[in-house]
Amino acid sequence: MSLARYPDLHPTKGHHLRNRHRRPTSARPSASSLGFSVPLHPEAKNPALGHQEDMNLRMNRMKEMFRNLEVSVSAYDTAWVAMIPSSSAGSPLFPQCLNWVLENQRRDGSFDDLHDEHPCLLRSSLTSTLACVLALKKWNVGDKYIEKGLYFIESKFEDADKYEEQHSPIGFDIIFPGLLEYAKNLNLNLPLSASHVRRMLDKRDSEFRRICHNNSKGKKACLAYLAEGLGQLLGWEEVMKYQRKNGSLFNSPSATAAALINLQDTRCFEYLTSLLCRFQDAVPTIYPLDIYARLLLVDNIEKLGIDRYFRNEINTVMDDTYRCWLENDEDLFSDVTTAALAFRHLRMNGYEICSDVFDGSKEVMLSTSMEGHTSDISAVLELYRASQITASRSEPALQNLKSWSSDFLKKKLSMINQRDEFTRVITKEVDYALKFPFHMNLERLASRRNIENCNAASIHILKAPYKINNVNHKDFIGLAIEDFTWCQSLYREELQQLDRWVEENRLHHLTFARQKLSYCYFSAASTLFAPEMATARMSWAKNGVLTTVVDDFFDIGGSREELENLIELVQKMDASSPADCCSSQVEIIFSALCSTISDLVAAAMSWQGRNIRGHLKQIWLNLLRSMMKEAEWKIDKKVPTLDEYMTNSRVSFALGPIILPALYFVGPVISDEVINLPEYEQLFLLTSTCGRLLNDVQGFQRESSEGKLSSISLYMRERACASEEEAIRQIRSTIDESRHELLGLVVKNSGSEVPRACKDLFWKMCRILHLFYANCDGFTSPKEMMGAIYAVIHAPLDLSSS
Repeated sequence: MSLARYPDLHPTKGHHLRNRHRRPTSARPSASSLGFSVPLHPEAKNPALGHQEDMNLRMNRMKEMFRNLEVSVSAYDTAWVAMIPSSSAGSPLFPQCLNWVLENQRRDGSFDDLHDEHPCLLRSSLTSTLACVLALKKWNVGDKYIEKGLYFIESKFEDADKYEEQHSPIGFDIIFPGLLEYAKNLNLNLPLSASHVRRMLDKRDSEFRRICHNNSKGKKACLAYLAEGLGQLLGWEEVMKYQRKNGSLFNSPSATAAALINLQDTRCFEYLTSLLCRFQDAVPTIYPLDIYARLLLVDNIEKLGIDRYFRNEINTVMDDTYRCWLENDEDLFSDVTTAALAFRHLRMNGYEICSDVFDGSKEVMLSTSMEGHTSDISAVLELYRASQITASRSEPALQNLKSWSSDFLKKKLSMINQRDEFTRVITKEVDYALKFPFHMNLERLASRRNIENCNAASIHILKAPYKINNVNHKDFIGLAIEDFTWCQSLYREELQQLDRWVEENRLHHLTFARQKLSYCYFSAASTLFAPEMATARMSWAKNGVLTTVVDDFFDIGGSREELENLIELVQKMDASSPADCCSSQVEIIFSALCSTISDLVAAAMSWQGRNIRGHLKQIWLNLLRSMMKEAEWKIDKKVPTLDEYMTNSRVSFALGPIILPALYFVGPVISDEVINLPEYEQLFLLTSTCGRLLNDVQGFQRESSEGKLSSISLYMRERACASEEEAIRQIRSTIDESRHELLGLVVKNSGSEVPRACKDLFWKMCRILHLFYANCDGFTSPKEMMGAIYAVIHAPLDLSSS
């Protein structure tokens, strides 16, 4: 692009082209000493994972978690089931739930064990405790438990009323007042002032009237989900329109229990009975949850950067999810968050699915789910993430969803003033997602952030909090920490090897060349981060340095004679010698090219079992000739057409030597037939188009002042009436279209002949380019860039908040 075409940045510290520890130039390094290694299994030779036997036990324990996910039980929902009367009305229909309540009160009088660990969940504790107290009161048992529960409510009520410090479960302003009203009907003497109770009831009734005036399906669904808090304000026949095939209301035991109390519905009874057959004497706050829980586990593992250790387990989850998708599974499509998670992961894993599920954006998808109307910012965040997996130029449903969800999230961010830990976590997630969308989010930087900010990820909050009991997040986080630290040690070793390589090839003597080694290696390590990608990383980084040198040589460092001499030498590479070089600059560049190509050829024999010298030579020749054409345009003062400019600049942007040789070192065997496929060529052209145009947009003002050509200036030249703003808007549209088409090719499975591991490299480069060219005063400032390099390669993880 070379990497020299990245924004003009100058490192302030870290690794540079020069290194004081210089190897004698007479000792030519072997392929292995340059970092060209054979492939490794993800779990092989990882000292960070400890003793092999211990590692196997840990891995087996974590893999077992995929097979049987157990959701925690909910005191709140269990209390509602305990309140269902039997046919005689004098005893509970499910006495085991009442016994559970009697046996599970805590010493402080509450029935929720999460508020000690998370003090901001006090409102959830109050709701659960009051519900349990009402269950006991209804059946006139456990007077001492009732007394202790009421004392807890009295002592904690004022603290729970501190809005900014407490996290509200979904529907708290409707459900808790509803419980207060039910307590009054049971003649329970609450230790709260009448004014407090009246204020909360008035707030509930006001919210109910407000929602009733809105006739949308989503608002009605929201009320139905919170039906147990509305008592007789709601028509239960209307509520039952939301009953699912399994007999539940929204998979919510509490809402289903309230429906059974009011209507004695057989299917509600069968649903609750099935839960108690599974959970024995208590129920969770949501069930079933299998699809969502398994997808969430996959999502968290990928975010931590350790998914390569669990590829078989992830594939099983994806296959099961795809089957549910094809069967229009109710549990998948009736829940916004689950549907969005499934869509994102299925599409990125190569399952060909349609985005029709999001047709109509919020009007269809959110109107059928209560989540869209309960201030569930997490659900909208998942919709926003899903909307970015656009795989063609024409997916209006995803485009509309992206526009709506991003506006919604920005508005929510500006309104949030709560300081509880769960709100802080989700607002940080939203802020990060908006700042770094999918196409400009580098994997290793994202993994580091997720590892360092994983403190509240195991608790999820609906009407009541819940967690997956048998998923030990500490195991996964511990593995991620060890893996990240181990990889960093490898990166530092490789960077030292690259320092020596620069010195041995005398590249530091080329005074015209900018120092980009750290940036070139960072772009490789931040995406090709796995240890087994060492050879691909070194190829990527070395060729990035060389394209930077060559780009500067053609731009400012070389005469026309030198440029032509270099092209001729590469064309006759096998028959050329240093004596054929017309200058020391040409000799240094040519020798470095020959040496690097030879090392790559030797390394490729281990990976591919064949000689790739001819292909590597052609890649470099294509680049040099395209750069020569640009130089001739400049010398001859010729102005090409926009089409001529784009045809040439896709090659002169210099991604060829960076991406294409690295494809040989990511695993699959690549034949000559593959590299001659139209699909292979299209992947390269789309990636190069994105890079070329991103560079043009960001550098337009500077390059215009220097009299340089760009797609923007040529667009305005060919369309005399076009303004700069119009030209930039059109170029950005072309970037977006090219990126969408590229992602479509990458995730396409049927009919694709280029291996997925190879296609991924083009997408990784596209993400790097979008991040590097995001803003001239944002990430790409020298301070931001050096901070990112330090974070990926050098800085220990900051685990103070974990």
